[in-house]
Order: sequence, then structure tokens, then C-alpha cells
Amino acid sequence: MNLNLLDRRRFLRGTGVALALPLFESVGQAWAADIADTPPPKRLACFYFPDGVPMPLREDPAYEDWSWFPHGNGDEFRFTKCTEPLQPLRNDLTILSGFSHPRSRKVHGHSNADQFLTAAATGSGGPYQNTISLDQLYAAHVGDQTRFSSLVMSTDGGTGTPRGTHTMSFNRNGKAIPAEHRPKRIFDMLFVKSDGDAARRLALSESALDDLLADARSLRSTLSTRDQNSLDEYLESVREAERKVEKAKRWLHTPMPVVNAEQLQLNLTPDQPRRYVQTMFELIYLAFKTDSTRVATYQIGRENGVGKSDHLARAVGMNLAHQLSHETKRPGGWKNFAIYCQFLNEEFSRFAMKLKQTPEPARAGSMLDNSLLLFGSASSAFHLSRNYPLVLAGGKNMGFKHGQYINHAGANPQGGAWDGGREPWQKEISHEDKPLSNLFVTMLQQLGVETDTFADSDGTVSQLT
Repeated sequence: MNLNLLDRRRFLRGTGVALALPLFESVGQAWAADIADTPPPKRLACFYFPDGVPMPLREDPAYEDWSWFPHGNGDEFRFTKCTEPLQPLRNDLTILSGFSHPRSRKVHGHSNADQFLTAAATGSGGPYQNTISLDQLYAAHVGDQTRFSSLVMSTDGGTGTPRGTHTMSFNRNGKAIPAEHRPKRIFDMLFVKSDGDAARRLALSESALDDLLADARSLRSTLSTRDQNSLDEYLESVREAERKVEKAKRWLHTPMPVVNAEQLQLNLTPDQPRRYVQTMFELIYLAFKTDSTRVATYQIGRENGVGKSDHLARAVGMNLAHQLSHETKRPGGWKNFAIYCQFLNEEFSRFAMKLKQTPEPARAGSMLDNSLLLFGSASSAFHLSRNYPLVLAGGKNMGFKHGQYINHAGANPQGGAWDGGREPWQKEISHEDKPLSNLFVTMLQQLGVETDTFADSDGTVSQLT
């Protein structure tokens, strides 16, 4: 094997700067043949959104269009307007209901994001102890094969507080792993490897790519026509990501006035928070495409309406995301909440479709076929830590069967608008959910981790494989 060719495949080089590259089929025939005979990479990405989802009761006029969960069961189901953005991925995803973590079912919904990927008994008060998260367990299995063992991201950044986490990822000791929320920092970490002087020169340059174009032209002449097109598309994707990163910085740097929430007047246009979310998804796509990592998490928002993420609702012309979950009893309340959730579904769908439309280099299928995506929340109805809304997408080359709605919640799941009395989480459990850890065991097994258990699992989800 020509190690210079291998290194050249991995990076474009400028003066003190290097840019990671995707795999090209035509660089080193013997090496490419070896790659084609090896199993494809198996990737995992997990996404969390707070505040639950709209769940109007069956008799409510909003039920038909604005309920988050589909109507029907098995492969005979139909999306509502809320989840309609997922329709193009119908055959590549499974919707699940009736799953939750047993040790958190009586915990207020604002306190349970910490345990979404861990299933730990983090509780609502008192001593706090967490355990390893699903992504970090998989990162321990596969992380040494890439430059970064995992990519941990959130809109609010850092770790947050116990029971008010800003991160989905916890290490083997249950310690929170800080999440990165600055797109520029993530971009530079993934794609700009610099010496001491490179940062200064990059600051004077319009693009990190400018200093690499000569090397790109040299590499291009050695590639097949198909790989030349792939290189051009990749460089344009990185360039576009750079543009988005610069624009997203404006939103992050908008001051947060300390005033009554009803009177907040942020100087934002609706496309700024939307662009921010799109940029975070785009960075994960590029990290996967360059095989910089095979494990990523993105906590889109934190619970309890605290932090920058609560203002993502401005992407759909509304004020605060958390507030929408409290106003469902008002006229049009279910629709407003559903339109915000529809926005989140759109951006997740956009990301998954991009993976679906990208062929897996030197192997069969698409990147989505070799990527397993979990998208969901640890609340369903108002502050209710049961019947988590869940989407599992991708992973067909890992043996997953999709195009179905696995409904363990029954025909009349707990829901409805809060009337000011006892909240749903305070009421007696009327239906016993399945342990969400069963799904995690299924995911880990198909990802190649030899395990029969995760936390409080008591089996697997057989319908998925």
C-alpha cells in the first residue's frame, strides 16, 4: 500500500492547514479493492428535542391533523401534518410508541433528559448519579477507528446542570461530557488542522479552502471522472457549511435580555435559528462523510424552557418553544405546538435524506443504509415521562426493517391539554410501557456490539430485525 496515497486521500494540505477528505474509489486500486471487501462503517447519531409533542385526545378536532403520533399501526399507518415531513423516508424509518425508561416514568418531564440515553435513575431531587450513555458505549467499541471517538453537540453547549442537562452524552462513570454549541469551533475541529501560524492566516482568508485549492487541483488530476465529481461536490459542501457557520454565529451572539418572557424582543429573523439547526446537522453529515467520527449526538434543546434553544421557535414565527407546550388549551394551541414540532421533523428529515442521497463510497447502498439515527424526546404529553415519541431511521445494511409504526401505547394513549389540575405525570400509570433499553440492545447488537443487556432491558424489539 502506498502510504502517501492513503494520506493524500485523507487530507488536502496547504501551508500549515489540512482538510479531511472522504473516501475515493480510484485512489490506490489494491487499497480500494481491500476496502470494498471489508464491512462498511456503522454509524450512530442520536438527537433529542425537549418539551414532548402534541397529543390531542381522539375526540379533539386537532387530533386528525396535529397529533404527533401517526394514525394506524404496523405498515398500515399514515402520518399527520405534524409528521408529514418524514413521508419521503417512510421506507427508511420506524415510528415507535409505548416505550420509556421504567425508573423515570414518575419523574417530571423537565427532569428526565439526563437519562434519555442512559436509562439511569437520575430522579427529580436528592443525590444525583448517572451512567454511561448509549452513544458512548458504542464509541468505546468503534471510536478508535476514527480521528474523533464521538461528536457531542447541543444548542446550549456545555453540560448544564443535574436534571437540566445540555448534553446527551455521559461517560462510563456517569459524568456529563460537555457539548459543543459553536458551529465554527466544530468546523475548525473537524476540517482545519493548523500549525501555530495557520489561525492568523485563516483569519485573513475568506475561506479555509483557499489555501488548499492548489493541492485539490493536483489531487483531482489523479481521480476518475466519478471521483472528480465527488470531490467537487464535497468541496462545495464544505464551502457551503463555512457560509452557514458564519451566519449561524450571528444568532449565537444575539444578546439574551433578562426580561419577562412575554416581552422578549430578540433581533432575529426566522431563518436564523433554522439556519443554525441546519448547520449543526450539516456538520454531522460532513463528519460522517469524511469518516472523522462514527458517533454523534445533538441535543436540540434543553428541558424547562431555559437557554438559547428555547428561542428556536422563532424559526416558525413563534416566541418560545417551551411556552407552546403550555398553551395547547388555547384556540389554535395544538396547531402552533405541532408546527414547531413539524419544523424539527423537517430538519431531521433533511439530514436523513442527505445521507440517503449520498452513495456509500466503494460499497453498496447509501450512507443512510450504514447510519442508524435515533430522534426523540423523553416526554410525550404535557410533562409526561412515558410513551416517548421516537423515530429510528436508517441502518438497512445492518439488518433493520422499516416502513412501520410499532405501537405499544394502545389505541388511547394518555394525552390532552393540561387543564390546570394534576399534571399527567402525577396521575397513576394506566398503561405499562416497554423498556426503551430493549431498543438500545437491538441497536447495539446490529451495530456489532456483543451484548444482551443495557441498563434495565428485558429483551429486544424483534419487529425491527
